[in-house]
Amino acid sequence: MKRILVPTDFSNNAWNALSYALELFKEEECKFFLLNTYTPAIASSRFMASSMEDGLLTNSAQQCSMNGLNKLMQRIEAQFNNENHSFETISSFSLLVDEVVSAIAVYGIDLLVTGTKGSSGVEEVFMGSNTVRMIKAVKECPVLAIPNGFQYVQPTEIAFATDFNRFYTKSELAPLMEMALSFRSVIRIVHVQYEIKALNEMQQFNLNMLRKYLGEVEHYVHTVSELNSVSKTLELFSEELEIHLLAMLNYQHSYMERLTREPIVKRVAFHTRNPLLVIPELGMKINRREHASEEAFSVSR
Repeated sequence: MKRILVPTDFSNNAWNALSYALELFKEEECKFFLLNTYTPAIASSRFMASSMEDGLLTNSAQQCSMNGLNKLMQRIEAQFNNENHSFETISSFSLLVDEVVSAIAVYGIDLLVTGTKGSSGVEEVFMGSNTVRMIKAVKECPVLAIPNGFQYVQPTEIAFATDFNRFYTKSELAPLMEMALSFRSVIRIVHVQYEIKALNEMQQFNLNMLRKYLGEVEHYVHTVSELNSVSKTLELFSEELEIHLLAMLNYQHSYMERLTREPIVKRVAFHTRNPLLVIPELGMKINRREHASEEAFSVSR
């Protein structure tokens, strides 16, 4: 059973992200964990009069959180009646990102689904600050970020953005493969270059291994010139090829890291019109035998 964590602030964008996940996995047996965190607005203020007031504020915030989760469950039952899905609600007095990281460990979460904007979303930035923080903090499972207002489309066209500068493992590529096999998707490997040039030996090896892993999935390699920024290039590529889902690995010097650096987040207007699947770096956890077997495959080719 797939275990999916969906944080919510009860905004339309949060509902949109949850609806996408419910539709995406409608044929799979899943347990959804619906998380709302709360902190009283002035709980940390130095002007707090007494511990009694502190308790009243906390109880009020907690009640609002629990009421919101109850209403959310009623809405799910009214609009999605799926025997494959079960639900658990979590109301927590905590900071969102801290609680997300904790919940992933405690509940054995396989996927985190979130909207790209909260109730006070700003359209001029890459995505909401909480989403960026979650992408940076979550190391144990993929993050699927759903853009504000995105209407569900079965992801039969998936773009996987990479520069081939890093060895891929089966474990890291598993979420991408599962998605592609579930929806009989075409994977379009997109390599953004400042100037078009031949791959070096290491990049060619990594590409060969990637194609080996994707052997049973229809896939193509696209090398494109960078237009002003990687973000803008990927945005235009997704529009031209009618991509339904953009996937990236998140590791040091990756496209994803470049997109989520704070100065770039503030500068680049990368409007995520398509869902974004961010796969964390798992290389440190991979058994060395996996890497050795791949090297042996390369030698025997």
